[in-house]
Amino acid sequence: MELQISDGIVRGVRGMDAPMTELAIRARTIANLLPLLCARAGVKIVHNSDRGYTGIRFETKAAGPVVLEIPVGDDPYRLVQEFIDPDEAGRMEVELRRFPQIYKPQGIAYIAAEFLRSNGFLK
Repeated sequence: MELQISDGIVRGVRGMDAPMTELAIRARTIANLLPLLCARAGVKIVHNSDRGYTGIRFETKAAGPVVLEIPVGDDPYRLVQEFIDPDEAGRMEVELRRFPQIYKPQGIAYIAAEFLRSNGFLK
């Protein structure tokens, strides 16, 4: 399933309504290569125009939502834990890990899944 967030409104998109940008296609490719452990965590592709990213969202039970942000340009991939409410410092997210764009989609899926599994985000 894919979600689109715009002006604070979240809606599900399917079929012809789904964006066909380069970032969306890359996110779908990586999501299709994730292991079953991630699929059980409720993986969704998110197109968030409010925060300016396209990514893969993992609904973890241990720590809430974690997003693999698909980079634009030469920026690295980022795994970010999103908070529902701001923390004491006023942050809405914390970066867990970043890695360069030198990997193929299979490698990115493996790195993200293994990081989440080994750090207790996925069970």
